Amino acid sequence: MNLLEKFLLFLDSNMNTPTSYGVFHLIFLIIVTVTTFLLCKYFKDCSKTTFKKIILITWIIIFILEIYKQIIFSFNYDNEIITWDYKWYAFPFQLCSTPLYILPLIFLFNDGKIHQAAIAYTATFTFFGGMAVMVYPGDVFIETIGINIQTMIHHGSQVVIGLFCLVHERKRFNFKYYTKGIIMFIILLTIALSANIIVYNIFQKLSIGDTFNMFYVGPYFPSTLPLLSIIYPLVPYIVFLLLYTIGFILISYIIFFIFTKIYNPFKKV
Repeated sequence: MNLLEKFLLFLDSNMNTPTSYGVFHLIFLIIVTVTTFLLCKYFKDCSKTTFKKIILITWIIIFILEIYKQIIFSFNYDNEIITWDYKWYAFPFQLCSTPLYILPLIFLFNDGKIHQAAIAYTATFTFFGGMAVMVYPGDVFIETIGINIQTMIHHGSQVVIGLFCLVHERKRFNFKYYTKGIIMFIILLTIALSANIIVYNIFQKLSIGDTFNMFYVGPYFPSTLPLLSIIYPLVPYIVFLLLYTIGFILISYIIFFIFTKIYNPFKKV
């Protein structure tokens, strides 16, 4: 075993699998809540330059942790034998992985359609994805310490940065601004669906039996998302896909509506 493999074995250290609302989960809920409050309170009116720096720092953190996750998921140590086997189900293009691709559009582009679409998407779809996992972790926790930490930081950052985008853009986050986020979602969903079909057929030709189901909307594998896993086997696939799309857009609109119409704790009288 070389030095790198020893280091990876250390990063692959185990713990008792955390439980929902156990100590491990509650610690990160507190960290996310405090971080969100402080960021939104003290940086809500920060300059565009500072705003972009915050987005960049967030992206660097989740990007590094995602690399770690991909390596650990591919690294196997059993009976003093080390093997490498990439887990295609963990390919980083799920809804909650999209900040890896969307946040760069915020700090690399100046104010415009792409920049605003990325912010609107982050403030609604990304925010919901992170909030859903933080409120109901389900089976995201495993025995690997580092992966559990990565999961909480990644999804927690979605909540933090999503709400921060809402607060920072509160003075101009109108319906037209919001709809740009829907367009971004449709584009990402189309990419995911296309990738599912293309990769599945390639795997079939190569006799690879791995699961590849980005956004959990592929026609070849059941969706494992809460509620959607119940709907998937009960309706034709096209109906499922339509319900999936409309459902996520509806949730994003509810977030937009609540923030802009009902309650905005940072609104100036």
